[in-house]
Amino acid sequence: MLTALDRYMARLIAVPLLASLAIAAMLLVLDRMQRLFVFVATEGGPVSVVWRMLANLLPEYLGLGIPIGLMLGILLAFRRLALSSELDILRAVGLSYTRLLKVPYMYAAALALLNLAIVGFIQPGSKYAYERLRFELRSGALGASIKVGEFTQLGNDFTIRIEESADEGRRLTGIFARMQSSGGQSLAVTAARGQFLATDDPDTIILRLSEGVLVHNAPNFNEPRILSFSSHDLPIDLPKIEQFRTRGDGDVELSLPELFKAGLSRDTQLGRAQAWSHFNFRVAEVAMMFLLPLAAVAFAIPPKRSTSALGVFLSIVFIVTYHKINQYGQSVSALGQIDPFLALWGPFLLVGGLIGWMYYQTAYVPGGQPIGALERQFAKLLRLGKSLFTRFGERRRRKARDA
Repeated sequence: MLTALDRYMARLIAVPLLASLAIAAMLLVLDRMQRLFVFVATEGGPVSVVWRMLANLLPEYLGLGIPIGLMLGILLAFRRLALSSELDILRAVGLSYTRLLKVPYMYAAALALLNLAIVGFIQPGSKYAYERLRFELRSGALGASIKVGEFTQLGNDFTIRIEESADEGRRLTGIFARMQSSGGQSLAVTAARGQFLATDDPDTIILRLSEGVLVHNAPNFNEPRILSFSSHDLPIDLPKIEQFRTRGDGDVELSLPELFKAGLSRDTQLGRAQAWSHFNFRVAEVAMMFLLPLAAVAFAIPPKRSTSALGVFLSIVFIVTYHKINQYGQSVSALGQIDPFLALWGPFLLVGGLIGWMYYQTAYVPGGQPIGALERQFAKLLRLGKSLFTRFGERRRRKARDA
């Protein structure tokens, strides 16, 4: 049964948690969006495929965005309680930090289950779908083979160039096409306008041309035959598109149960190491979420009579650094250079011990401030910067008066 205090804590955490999660996901998406637009434009693909690719990347970004949102949501809630002296009142009436962490751990459990579903089951499928879209763009399966203003070769015997394209490729102008057969016959066509039409055969399309000239040449012709036309249909045999590989070519595309089975059943030691490295990486990332509420409390509470936001900055650096250490451990263990369990769970135990010490200093040591030394140095740097800025301003005003 949730008390009024629990509901109050839930509201305090919900707003910064959702805001932090949305901001983190948007920043990560925007970082990739520009590169995807350039890639799709280079391959000549439709703009809509960018949004499909970003949707398939979203689970990967949420794998990091959810822990960051959880950390900042709890941290900013406790920071607000500390700055408004509400935390002192709650402590004075006998409520311990352990009691106050009831609601944060409910959030942590729910988000850990969500993150486990994402990194364990949703992310592998979305990663495969993303790679499939990249393959289809490069192979032309999305209708992205013909680029405006460039000579494009469809198969071994057909070359086409289009000056302009409008109405999403349905209206073409300034068309040049050339077909070459194995018998030495060639066909060159220029036309003012044209459009592609589908046929019942998925491997063949019709290029309907208007107001053009056709030049037909063959080894047995004395001279090329030239034909002017108002309308002409040119059949085009589409090149064969390779089939995309099956899912699971890389361990990153395997779900957690599949990785567990692979770690037990693969024949080579390197193959088992690769499977276990990916498996332990995902599980360790989810397990760390149960330590984040303790870390958030330690980073949230500034020294008395201080409003320093250093803890907020350090918390982001802390969680991103741990994520990068895990990525490095996963990469090294996948090469067989170190045992996957040691590479992933060793840092987890060390970071867990550090978080436990920080929480103990905050909750059970009177006046304990685990980042107090950093806060003092940060305050000195701020005073020094303020002093230098003041001196610089005074010097500029003095020079202005003298002038």
